[in-house]
Amino acid sequence: MKHDLEKYYLSTMYSLEFILGFTGNTIVVFGYIFCLKNWKSGNIYLFNLSLSDLLFLCTLPILVNSYSRGQWAKESILCHSNRFLLHANLYSSILFLTIISIDRYMIIKYPFREHFLQKRKSAFIVSVAIWVGVILELLPLMYFLEPVTPANNYKCLDYASSGDPTKNLIYSMFLTVFGFLVPLVIMCCFYVKMVLFLKTRSEQCSSVLTLEKPLTLVVLTVVVFSLLFTPYHIMRNVRLASRIPALNVSLCTRDVISTVYVITRPIAFLNSAINPVFYFLMGDHFREMLMAKVRQLLSRLTASGK
Repeated sequence: MKHDLEKYYLSTMYSLEFILGFTGNTIVVFGYIFCLKNWKSGNIYLFNLSLSDLLFLCTLPILVNSYSRGQWAKESILCHSNRFLLHANLYSSILFLTIISIDRYMIIKYPFREHFLQKRKSAFIVSVAIWVGVILELLPLMYFLEPVTPANNYKCLDYASSGDPTKNLIYSMFLTVFGFLVPLVIMCCFYVKMVLFLKTRSEQCSSVLTLEKPLTLVVLTVVVFSLLFTPYHIMRNVRLASRIPALNVSLCTRDVISTVYVITRPIAFLNSAINPVFYFLMGDHFREMLMAKVRQLLSRLTASGK
């Protein structure tokens, strides 16, 4: 059952995520590079989010190939670097989305005041700090992953299926709390603050209309964030716990847990294909800027063809 899921389900899902995500994020990256002249803090956070997604999406063809063949290339370095990039995207995306939510709230509440996160220099420093923090946070992952060996049929085991389950569960709980739950609580906190702020401005109709779009985006961010990432983190920890010998979990139960865990994995990384939607919605006139550039290029091609 698990083998069939990995061969057909994971291969199909990761292929779709690569096609949709790579196309969308490539458009965003080139749009920012070639169309945006005046970079603001929000653009810097969104650009780093797109780079994180592209980095992860580039690992998907290798995953699709390995799952469809049922065998990994006989190199542990390739396996471990792939798993590392996969987790780096997961936790850097979470942090950048959290920072973007804070930035949106500050813009709404203090539209005429430049707070710390809105300064370009600060945005650059925060972005670098996020990348460095995520790398340091994930360095122990390289120790917990099992090498690719003949004993496991040269398979690149995922983190929850590797190594000592007790030690891995401790580290997994650390990642769950500090890499996922803490950013989620912060994001929800600013979402509640935004709702309360809008209620205090309810009598000012023009302001409410102006703020409806940012509120919708933050609500959408929190909902997508929770729906995509929560099942994966729950099942990763349950999967690790089920492998602990002292708990005496039956083979049938372990198989069911493993199956559900496999199903949640591509769902969590679906965020890389969805994130481009936020660029168009949350970016400062990004869609208009990109379409204007496309129309300009088309007019030049039309003029040269005459």
